[in-house]
Amino acid sequence: MLGLWYWAEDSISVETVSTPRVEAFYWAAITFSQTLGTALGDWIADTGFGYEGGALVFGLGLAVLAALYFWTNVSRVLLFWAAFIITRPLGATVGDFLDKPLDRGGLDLSRPIASALLAAFILGCILLLPQRPGQHPRQSEAV
Repeated sequence: MLGLWYWAEDSISVETVSTPRVEAFYWAAITFSQTLGTALGDWIADTGFGYEGGALVFGLGLAVLAALYFWTNVSRVLLFWAAFIITRPLGATVGDFLDKPLDRGGLDLSRPIASALLAAFILGCILLLPQRPGQHPRQSEAV
């Protein structure tokens, strides 16, 4: 989907989402990444990696993308979409690890408890990790 979007619009930056046509490409990319990412996470977990191994594979992929962000000049748009896509199977494997039965490799937590743990983790990250405001590219042109 991203390739088709780039071919049609010569950009896949979310900053270009300003027309109905580009917005359709954007939402199609979101939908495809959600569906295919969840399927990829399930497939990795079922092919011998297990839920922990799948989470490790996708977590390492995310760490590589973070390193590329901080220490290279790789396109930020490319890194954004790669990170966005990798978080889908990562979420699927972590979610499955938390709520699948013990005999299937999970922790057998109920969905409400698993959801509460994930919510606490997210809230902890928000509170503990420094936040800084972003600046829209068009705002910097006006300065």
